[in-house]
Amino acid sequence: MRVLAIGDIHIPAEHPGYMDFCWNVYEYWQCDTVVFIGDVVDWHAISFHARELDSPNPVDEYRVAREKIAEWQDWFPKAKVCIGNHDERVERLAASAGVPPQFIRSFSDTWQTPGWEWGRDHYIDGVRYFHGTGMSGQSPALRAAMASMTSTVCGHVHSQAGVRWTAGPDRMVFGLDTGCGLDPNHLAARYGRNLIRRPVLGCGVVLDGTHAYHERMVL
Repeated sequence: MRVLAIGDIHIPAEHPGYMDFCWNVYEYWQCDTVVFIGDVVDWHAISFHARELDSPNPVDEYRVAREKIAEWQDWFPKAKVCIGNHDERVERLAASAGVPPQFIRSFSDTWQTPGWEWGRDHYIDGVRYFHGTGMSGQSPALRAAMASMTSTVCGHVHSQAGVRWTAGPDRMVFGLDTGCGLDPNHLAARYGRNLIRRPVLGCGVVLDGTHAYHERMVL
């Protein structure tokens, strides 16, 4: 398969040009499969951290995010989606209040995405795709790949992007960090305004499970 791996979007905090960029990469590489690497939505309004005072309330954020997800569906009606730590904020908040998971709608129902398959991870051509929750630091995808000796694609760490390889006695595996589609000037990204490391906007492409590339979005 020819896989386009779309980075963390953080809707509605995504960069306004990221959707067009991803579509152009999809067309250029003649991809036939799409994976959203996670954090499709931001859910800043129900963040566990301090929220910006001028941020929208949860109802308004959901409405805007739902409209934007519908646009992504128009471009990519069939896709696999890795559940990110931001995506599952509702579930985590409900669990903290003692609400059983049986009372929570599925991601597909919540966002009305019948053509999107939501899951913790996905395997395509022997490559593992997962959000990267729990990973941090340098080259998180490579470190995840080394732990299982399975080629791995992940996001989560916005400042990390690119492809690195490692070799064992009988195989070579790669780690592909997708980067993200986050708009660093959005109010939901203000927490990073004083950080030296900034988001790398981009996405990944994996061909037949054996060749991996990173495409950087030039701003």
